[in-house]
Amino acid sequence: MLNKFFHTAEDLILRHNGRATAGRIGILATLLAEQKAITHREIEQRLPHSLQLDRVTLYRTLEWLVENGLIHKITSDDRIWRYHANHESHLHQHAHFKCTGCAQVICLDSLPIERSWPLPTGYRFQEIELTVKGLCANCC
Repeated sequence: MLNKFFHTAEDLILRHNGRATAGRIGILATLLAEQKAITHREIEQRLPHSLQLDRVTLYRTLEWLVENGLIHKITSDDRIWRYHANHESHLHQHAHFKCTGCAQVICLDSLPIERSWPLPTGYRFQEIELTVKGLCANCC
């Protein structure tokens, strides 16, 4: 199943003027194939054996993908980053749902975050993180 995402991943990387390395393509393809946000460790486990990267390279690649808007990372109270692909021109301004049972995190694209909150004079909006916590359908 992952193979069908490799071409899309390569195309997205090239459109962002990046070098389409095997690692970048493999990581982005892995995230494009996922329906939920996954951890660094889960990405490592899902990469094909031929694309195994050392942890430093994996972290640097994830950061490059975040900086270029191809993926976003989600913070959590368990101190584990989770990553999810930004599909199409999807901007990462939405809420997330974290299951308190299994720790699964999904994007709530239909729950956009309002950005027009009044801020004090001299303050500038950059990013909002909103996480809804509860039990997923499998844990109820």
